[in-house]
Amino acid sequence: MKISTFITVAVLSAVGGASPPPPPPGSHSPGGPLVVGSSSSAKTDTLAAQGARNLAKYLRANGNASATCTEHNVVVRREWSTFSPKERKEYIAAVQCLTTKPSKTPSSVAPGAKTRYDDFVATHINQTLSIHGTGNFLTWHRYFTWAYEQALRNECGYQGYQPYYNWPKWSDDPTKSPVLDGSDTSMSGDGAPLPGRNATCIPSNNLCQISLAPGNGGGCVQSGPFKNFTVNLGPVAPALGDVTPNPSPSGLDHNPRCLRRDISRLAASTWSTDDQVSTLITNFTDIASFSTRMQGDFPSGFLGVHTAGHFTVGGDPGGDLFASPGDPFFYFHHAMIDRVYWVWQNQDIEKRLYAVGNTITLNNMPPSRNATLEDQIDLGSVGVPVVTIGEASSTLAGPFCYVYA
Repeated sequence: MKISTFITVAVLSAVGGASPPPPPPGSHSPGGPLVVGSSSSAKTDTLAAQGARNLAKYLRANGNASATCTEHNVVVRREWSTFSPKERKEYIAAVQCLTTKPSKTPSSVAPGAKTRYDDFVATHINQTLSIHGTGNFLTWHRYFTWAYEQALRNECGYQGYQPYYNWPKWSDDPTKSPVLDGSDTSMSGDGAPLPGRNATCIPSNNLCQISLAPGNGGGCVQSGPFKNFTVNLGPVAPALGDVTPNPSPSGLDHNPRCLRRDISRLAASTWSTDDQVSTLITNFTDIASFSTRMQGDFPSGFLGVHTAGHFTVGGDPGGDLFASPGDPFFYFHHAMIDRVYWVWQNQDIEKRLYAVGNTITLNNMPPSRNATLEDQIDLGSVGVPVVTIGEASSTLAGPFCYVYA
């Protein structure tokens, strides 16, 4: 079976009803019944299916740029609702394992990083202002999420791949998702109720362009595998007003506290719907406008799917732009960011696969040069090789070999 054929059938089996092929060696095949969401992702999934057809056609005509990514080792990342209970517990165990491994970040860089899990948080904190509102936003987070997946596999024995959280499917009520339902096969659920709280100001309390009403939580998560999870780093830009400040303004000193969430149906149902996602993919045809729209237009009151996804869980550190990887939900959200990017690329592969736009500073402040395909992505103590934007542009080339269902 050629890689183009495998991609077509594997993706369409998830979104279009075709019979799935036998999984290639090394892939992680579906293991559980489909969980029906409270909302629809039909438009987005239709675009994913069309994109898969386009990708297969492109590969038949051009071949794959990577000789090491073939039908024998390409993997399919899937939505958490398709995972069996056993698969979910294996993933959860690997995340918990990463929090028991010692940090590789020098204490001179992040004295508060105590675990391998913290290495990812510290790297994100250190690079936040050069990886958001920038030309490397999509590729940097693609590589970052992949590096996390590799750590789970290579350091904690996980045999699967990073799942994603399909925002539209659960936009009516995120707590109905098996990711956030608080069960023992979830990533835990909402925080304890803290009534009487003020609205969250976005992007910050000093610049309140969007006021997001509080949800029903706000306190420490109450159930599920991460109810006793310890957050070590941050805050830097807390969404909640009563988070214990970090001893250092950098957020990199040790500041142990519980994982807090304030799940927001408002953020999800307003900015993460099927219409919002499909419109983003369809109407924004150049990489600069696509990436910018995805990240929101706060002065106009538009949160965007990226920020809305973070504030779907909110809390601490989920609502902190800098320290948000401190909540394990981060990687589900950014796998979906990557899936939407992948679907968008596949709508016009010739023009979009290696497209790059925007500059190298946050919203071009201060003004800076345009990003290029040769710009480097260096994840520091995360411990993966330095790559370029160009090398991280295709999920079937560079260090990668995966597609999305």
